[in-house]
Amino acid sequence: MVGDSAKGDSIKGDIIKMEVAPRTGHVHRVTRETDVEVSVVIEGRGRAEVSTGVGFLNHMIDSLARHGLFDIEIRSTGDLHVDDHHTVEDVAIALGQAIHQALGEGRGIRRMGHAIVPLDEALSMVAVDISGRGVSAINLGLEGPMVGDMKVQMAAHFFQSLAMESKMSLHVQVLAGANDHHKVEASFKALAKALDWATQIDERAAGEVPSTKGVL
Repeated sequence: MVGDSAKGDSIKGDIIKMEVAPRTGHVHRVTRETDVEVSVVIEGRGRAEVSTGVGFLNHMIDSLARHGLFDIEIRSTGDLHVDDHHTVEDVAIALGQAIHQALGEGRGIRRMGHAIVPLDEALSMVAVDISGRGVSAINLGLEGPMVGDMKVQMAAHFFQSLAMESKMSLHVQVLAGANDHHKVEASFKALAKALDWATQIDERAAGEVPSTKGVL
């Protein structure tokens, strides 16, 4: 998986000059419906190797990796002969768990981030708080029923499952748009940018957990 070959000699973005060990997560989730293996490197280069059997989902996760500068590898097989629900849901669950694992106690992270991202006529706003509490508020305004080879309702369900398992508060609001593909992709790109900022190490925090509670 990608975590085995990641380089840990610098933080992405060149904002932080201190050196840190790469933060990685790996989850292998097996149920009667799916078999999903996910690896995540927070200090990545935007590399994605994704095979879920759902082409549109592959495209969105590739966008998440590239624009957030995470390295993400996902291999999933499942009961797509039934529909795409179990695959999309379980990929989001495993990815969320891997992100949570990679961030650990969250020491020194910025914790919160937001982004507003356009894609042609679509405009999406995303705000994240790596709070230790999995909460989501999602409003995509999709018309459906399908976006690519994925049911439109699964886009919101992906974000909800990801937020719950990564234990972050996630708000996704599509502000404008006419094309469902553009609305969803703008939302994934905005998530990438918001999560990129929130997961970065702030050297001013001196390795402390960013919470008045002392724990996320």
